[in-house]
Amino acid sequence: MDNIGFTGFGNMAQALASGFINSGKIKKEGIYAYAPHTEKLKKNCEMLGINPAASLDELVKICPIIIIACKPYQIEEALGSVRGLVDDRILISVAAGWDHDRYRKLLGDGIRLQYVMPNTPAMVGEGVFLFEETNSLPDNIRKDMVDLFSCLGMVTELPSHLMNAGMALTGCGPAFVDMMIEAYADAAVKYGIGREMAYKLVSQTVLGSAKLQLSNGMHPGELKDAVCSPGGTTIRGVAELEKQGFRAACISSIDAILS
Repeated sequence: MDNIGFTGFGNMAQALASGFINSGKIKKEGIYAYAPHTEKLKKNCEMLGINPAASLDELVKICPIIIIACKPYQIEEALGSVRGLVDDRILISVAAGWDHDRYRKLLGDGIRLQYVMPNTPAMVGEGVFLFEETNSLPDNIRKDMVDLFSCLGMVTELPSHLMNAGMALTGCGPAFVDMMIEAYADAAVKYGIGREMAYKLVSQTVLGSAKLQLSNGMHPGELKDAVCSPGGTTIRGVAELEKQGFRAACISSIDAILS
């Protein structure tokens, strides 16, 4: 695959670059990155063995594929400075809220762009990548991009009007799951299990339950019912979660983001 450049090289960009290299789909020598904090950029690039670019102009000239990974508020200024250079580049944006239509208004109708919403589990190859259905990539290039991101997790497509809802679920969701892990670990510690062991037990339980649902496609309610024996311990815990409004709280957390 052609050289790929990152505009911005924070945690998500580093996770993507590392995953691409580890998958063997892109050689580290073919990855470049630019960020305004030069020393930090050089340090992060050195850790992965990739190339720091001296400027955004240099990055765009070297790389036919640009992954826009800077902060959303930086995009207009950054791309405005290289507007004439990106006309014939493949642009992949992982910046939240910058969908295809917004880029088209900034850069014109001739752009070749795909908006992708990633999440942090991409760092361990278990990410979710939401590809906006509206895009302006040639079919063969889009197929290549889907294949590339698939090495870091699940790729799925959403219509433009559902991207924000998808982002609320998959982009913010890891924080909600982490809160649940922390809470159940606290309960384990309360009853005498060591903190480190508590985190391992809860995290593995979450991981195993999720993989089981994905593997067999069963309704989560069916899987829950399978664990709940009549008059047993699990159903008493489930009843208490219902009493405390657990499911309503989960739905309300998404409402709060999208309202």
